Amino acid sequence: MLRKDDLGRLLDYTVWANHRVLRAAATLSVADFKRDLGSSHGGIRGTLTHALSAEWLWLERWKGVSPRQMMDEGEFGDVVALRDRWAAIDQHRASWFKSLRAKEIAAEIRYRNLEGREFEAPLWQSVQHVTNHSTYHRGQVVTLLRLLKAKPPATDLVLWDRERAARAARRD
Repeated sequence: MLRKDDLGRLLDYTVWANHRVLRAAATLSVADFKRDLGSSHGGIRGTLTHALSAEWLWLERWKGVSPRQMMDEGEFGDVVALRDRWAAIDQHRASWFKSLRAKEIAAEIRYRNLEGREFEAPLWQSVQHVTNHSTYHRGQVVTLLRLLKAKPPATDLVLWDRERAARAARRD
């Protein structure tokens, strides 16, 4: 089982890595941002919308609500609109996480998937799943950025750890 600090590390890393990918996507034209490149969720907009939507959906599940549908990529005319929504969800998740008690980490959460089937799992497992899911789709976006001749960001967890350690050393 992961501890609260472990989950916080994964969530903080996810925010950092998402921001790096969004900054890279912001260098694209709107047409390239929206372009269907034949990936699992179309292109960059579709893939980022899917990742954002999954992060939101799971946050709602952790709070006891089971949304019935994912977000529609058509809600996001450009990367700025997507970034702004993501920032709001990041803030909401940070507030939820701050109030999370350590004993709740192992608690079973019950939810319905998008088809209405019921499931339950320990909270820590679903938080780990969400961060892994976002990592997977960021990797897809990096490939799509390369296809569009844009410079992809580095988003490795070890890079985030190094940057965090360097910031902490500067503060000391």
